[in-house]
Amino acid sequence: MKPTKRMRELLAGDDILVSPGVYDGYSVRLVEKMGFKTACTTGAGLANSRMGMEDVGIMGMTDNLDACRMIAGSVSIPVMADADTGYGNPATVWHAARRFEDTGVAGINIEDQVSPKRCGHMAGKDVIDMREMARKIEAACDARRDDDFVVLARTDAIALEGLDGAIRRAKLYEKAGADLIFADAIKGEDQIKALVDAVDIPVSVNMGFGLRSRPTTPLIPIARMKELGVRRVTLPRMLPAAALKAMETVLATLQEAIPTGEVVDRPDLMASIDDIWGLMGFNEFRDLEARFNDLDGVEITAG
Repeated sequence: MKPTKRMRELLAGDDILVSPGVYDGYSVRLVEKMGFKTACTTGAGLANSRMGMEDVGIMGMTDNLDACRMIAGSVSIPVMADADTGYGNPATVWHAARRFEDTGVAGINIEDQVSPKRCGHMAGKDVIDMREMARKIEAACDARRDDDFVVLARTDAIALEGLDGAIRRAKLYEKAGADLIFADAIKGEDQIKALVDAVDIPVSVNMGFGLRSRPTTPLIPIARMKELGVRRVTLPRMLPAAALKAMETVLATLQEAIPTGEVVDRPDLMASIDDIWGLMGFNEFRDLEARFNDLDGVEITAG
């Protein structure tokens, strides 16, 4: 089944979708291994890990496309991609949507920030005219070759126009053809419920770190969000933050060990080589080698 069709089926199902944010082959393979049905690329995670910079609009479309192609091609579960602002006006969004579809992702997020954009939970955001964003959504929907390719409209208007402004935009984006709506930096249960009740398309909520609070959207149990009518929850910051913490811990442990002159063996801090090989499919690759590296099985016709 194509990832796009599978994503549509999951959105139409009864269970709330939980999509951890991924930024490389390790993270997306772990999400699949742990049994999650979908994943999403984290724009901030990609900008931070690939560029070594903050998510302030420096990462370009080519870098994003390259990462999405690798990530989507590494797993069988559908992966949604963060396409930032769509890299320009509605006409360029049309081309961007086609190129993201070509990477194998199941759909894209497009946000209504001005360019250059910034992480949705940073101060200093601004948004474009909602009519221009509606045209961007129309362009992305028109560009897709596969009708199952999902177009998610993200609005960052709550920080600037309040909940009423965000809902007004959400309704217009729904009318323009968006399949999902996402209001970033939404403030809590009351605002989430108001958004769910205001639109007839599924609502996605960003839970950020997932297991760590932050000053914008509060931590809400996923079961409770299902009760509120939310169809999809994303956790874009969780895996990058967890990886950073683990790497910092192991580096600090190494620094402490160097002056002692002693061997330090800490398997509790790291995966084993077998764990890594298993995650990356090395056994399957060895089977492939055994199948095609057997030269004795090749018949050569005389003459």
